[in-house]
Amino acid sequence: MYYITWLGEGLTITFTLLALLVIKKFRNWWYLLAALLCVGLPALICQFIKQWHNLPRPYNYFHKASWIHISPYWGDVLMNNSFPSGHTTGAFSIFCFLSMLLPGKYRVYGLLFFLLALSVGYSRIYLAAHFFTDVYAGSILGAVTSLIMFALLKRYQPKVIANNDSNHNSE
Repeated sequence: MYYITWLGEGLTITFTLLALLVIKKFRNWWYLLAALLCVGLPALICQFIKQWHNLPRPYNYFHKASWIHISPYWGDVLMNNSFPSGHTTGAFSIFCFLSMLLPGKYRVYGLLFFLLALSVGYSRIYLAAHFFTDVYAGSILGAVTSLIMFALLKRYQPKVIANNDSNHNSE
């Protein structure tokens, strides 16, 4: 579970988005803007909500109960800012975004992405980093924000890509 939870980590998500730049069709302004808004915006909203609510995490809520088994490195770190789960928000936003980038014949892999995002949420509960409500809210925040941003940006994609192509042709 410790390694699964890293799929929702900011560095992992950033490297994934940068790795897609290897594919030529993703080397344009639309992709960059879509990646920032579909994945970055949910993360910013999540951090704002975390700071606003400042709710205790399970380890703090249960007063460091001995029956809660967490990593020794997390003891002093995982005390507050539980709601919503940032890792779950990140996982659902990146995997939702990747699913929407898939060509039609590969859309079935979206189910695999959903299961990966779901496993990140489960890992956060399993590792005693979050409550179910934190994970549930994070999944909704990540998926819905990503879907809305992608739908809005998709309307303008042909114009941005056409402008990007004309700029390259004129050089």
